[in-house]
Amino acid sequence: MTDTAAVTTQEVELAASTKDAPELLSWDSRARRTITVYIPLAIFIIVLLFPFYWMAITSIKPDYEMYNYKQYNPFWVHSPTLDNIKKLLFDTEYPRWLMTTMGIATAATFISVGASVLAAYAIERLRFRGAQHVGLAIYLAYLVPPTILFIPLATLIFQFGLFDSPFALILTYPTFLIPFCTWLLIGYFKSIPYELEECALIDGASRLQILWRITLPLAVPGLISAGIFAFTLSWNEFIYALAFIQSTEKKTVPVAILTELVTGDVYQWGSLMAGSLLGSVPVAIIYSFFVEYYVSSMTGAVKE
Repeated sequence: MTDTAAVTTQEVELAASTKDAPELLSWDSRARRTITVYIPLAIFIIVLLFPFYWMAITSIKPDYEMYNYKQYNPFWVHSPTLDNIKKLLFDTEYPRWLMTTMGIATAATFISVGASVLAAYAIERLRFRGAQHVGLAIYLAYLVPPTILFIPLATLIFQFGLFDSPFALILTYPTFLIPFCTWLLIGYFKSIPYELEECALIDGASRLQILWRITLPLAVPGLISAGIFAFTLSWNEFIYALAFIQSTEKKTVPVAILTELVTGDVYQWGSLMAGSLLGSVPVAIIYSFFVEYYVSSMTGAVKE
């Protein structure tokens, strides 16, 4: 009788442990996922978005809150004000700087992407001797620091009379945009089946017709990705814009907010942060509109 009771107790405990096993496994799985996925993702998001949050609160923060951390929390705004934004938009040439930067970045992007398409197509599709070495050399040209290039480029800019002109930047930005866009498009053109072009060649199409009617429609995600990168690099470029532009009204946003909103050792932090925040809006809008094409170009969108 005692043995029967002991067996019965063991069966009950085994059944209970078996019943609780899925819950334990589920809790362990959730804990592991929280530690390995959610916590690192939360840290990444905080680190990524904190600069934008800091710019936003600083742009609407009064001066007395910026310098008095004993009474005011530095991570929050107690008395929001629009004086910094008003000063930026109406007391400076910021709207003109924004339009100038937009025009320069757009023109440089179109020139660079157009030249990069021809270069990438020739290197990847024409299959001439040494094509791979040419592609590598183009990529290595992108790695050359701008601090080395802007000195000889400045000499050319002065000789052609383009100093203090937007054309000085429109013509110099492609020197670092074309190598990068070409390298990016070479990788994307590899994903397009070559058999499509062979069929077009058999039908009597020229290389330009193939490029325009077959390759480019299939390479739209890659073109948009290259355009986004080129526009972003042009928008944020600082060294050439600082060296080649002198007039206040012709400066780009990255240079203007640093040179015009800093007088001596006095930093107008509210207007500086407002200018930086507003200057990042166009790039964010472009990314939001074309994010699907950008992701497809990164993952390879052409199916055979």
